[in-house]
Amino acid sequence: MNIAIKSPLMILKKTGLSVSDYLGLLGVLLIEVLIFGLWESTFFSSGTFYAITSDIPDTVIVAVGMTFMLIIAGIDLSVGSVLALSQAVLGYCMIEMNFPLALAIPVCLGIGILCGAFSGLVSVRWALPSFIVTLGMLEIARGATYFVTQSRTIYIGQAIGQVSEAIPYLGEFTWPLLICIVTVIAGQLILTRTVFGRYMIAIGTNEEAVRLSGINPAPVKFAVFVICGFCSALAGMIQASKMSSASPNAGIGFELTVIAAVVIGGTSLMGGRGSVVKSFLGVVIVSVLNAGLAQIGAPEYAKRPIIGIVIVLAVILDSFRNRKTSLK
Repeated sequence: MNIAIKSPLMILKKTGLSVSDYLGLLGVLLIEVLIFGLWESTFFSSGTFYAITSDIPDTVIVAVGMTFMLIIAGIDLSVGSVLALSQAVLGYCMIEMNFPLALAIPVCLGIGILCGAFSGLVSVRWALPSFIVTLGMLEIARGATYFVTQSRTIYIGQAIGQVSEAIPYLGEFTWPLLICIVTVIAGQLILTRTVFGRYMIAIGTNEEAVRLSGINPAPVKFAVFVICGFCSALAGMIQASKMSSASPNAGIGFELTVIAAVVIGGTSLMGGRGSVVKSFLGVVIVSVLNAGLAQIGAPEYAKRPIIGIVIVLAVILDSFRNRKTSLK
């Protein structure tokens, strides 16, 4: 049996890092801004800019982990529940156990890592679909969140609120925004400049070919689950700092928002192609869309279908991309 194993150069061509794709996303973003700016004059204001920059950090951070997950042809439906559980444990440690912030944060991040490691171990060890495993983790983590919080919001106060404060001497530039930017840069460098990143792309392209070439895909896939869990916990900490509290209902439906933004950014649902920077642009596009619809007074029953249509169009575009690539 003759099995063609693609070279790293051939595989890297499928990362979708073309200038035209970036211009396409920037064009969509520009059209959004122009439409909402002409529709509602107050859209071009510092308040709108501040609202968007405050809204995107937690979504962007989880989108980095989700990008890795989709690239290896997996999916993580538990990110919203893991986010909620991590911030619930953070609040419990600080309020009930009187942990200082410096100790509570590692515990919070550790919960996310453990959830990701458990999902990764089950999925990789028994070759189970990540969809089913993370769906189970979604329920486990949400139930654990209700148990930790006793189904009540834990008010933490300024002890955690300081995490979302502006960085000294940098105006309105906040710590979450800095963490968000650093995460995007690190994620893109890992994806495009490391052996680990090339392995992720290769696994998503053809896992069997990777295995036959002498590379064990299991550690790479397990590590991606762990990274996704870590990103969820980090986002949970940021959400808790913005609200100065930990809500048992935090992150409900969050996984859909993240997946939508990543797919809009051009990461393939079939695996093997994606870009962290384009996922970042996808998050910005969704955030601007939400902010614009809110400013023009669009009701909730109108906003959700519009976002849904954008997602469907992104999936259709992804399908056309895959067909075009397969014909080459």
